[in-house]
Amino acid sequence: MTSSLMLACLWCILANVIAMFPSKKKHWPAAYVLMTFGVPLLGFVFWENGIWIGFLVLLAAMSILRWPVVFFLRWLKGLGRGQVGA
Repeated sequence: MTSSLMLACLWCILANVIAMFPSKKKHWPAAYVLMTFGVPLLGFVFWENGIWIGFLVLLAAMSILRWPVVFFLRWLKGLGRGQVGA
């Protein structure tokens, strides 16, 4: 197993452990930190393992951080309707 995949597995375990803790802010600060470290790690996985393994890790990360993805897709739909900044 390559070092990038080991780091990605560690990232997934850390994300799941963080999700077990109760939070009044609904885990958004933790999600920002996970995204900050996850994006460069995802690039490292793509670079070291290729496109197919990279897409599998991307899908795994999207399943863990699904609400930021949902809000991003809603924001993109709003851009198509001309609702920018609302």
